[in-house]
Amino acid sequence: MHMPTRTMSKSDFESLAGFRYQLRRFLRFSEEVTRKSGVTPLQYQLMLQIKGFPGRDWASVAELAERLQAKHHGVVALISRCEATGLVRRSASRSDQRRVEVRLTPAGEQRLEHLAHLHREELRSVKAGFVVPGIDGDA
Repeated sequence: MHMPTRTMSKSDFESLAGFRYQLRRFLRFSEEVTRKSGVTPLQYQLMLQIKGFPGRDWASVAELAERLQAKHHGVVALISRCEATGLVRRSASRSDQRRVEVRLTPAGEQRLEHLAHLHREELRSVKAGFVVPGIDGDA
């Protein structure tokens, strides 16, 4: 564990507290807007990670578990729920039959597009709150 090199000032705590407050406000917004759209926050996160996976339009279960910071079996259950509602589909990889590829369906793409626009607009409106003075360049 890294030991602090100096005592934190009151303004350090205020900056961190302000950042956490803005982060929590954004997450609360996300929870509310996703539910109003008929998906859970985790379903939205899953769809976002599939669409946003670097370099391709699908992700494996293991990759999604890492990106969501969740247990493999929990992600399998989440994928099953999303598949049951028509948001994603699973298929065996053509190159490795042991690997399952998870893709968005057209309905999932449409739902994600709508939600992503709302999230981007919210981030634009609160972006100043996501700056933590004193963090950049600290050793």
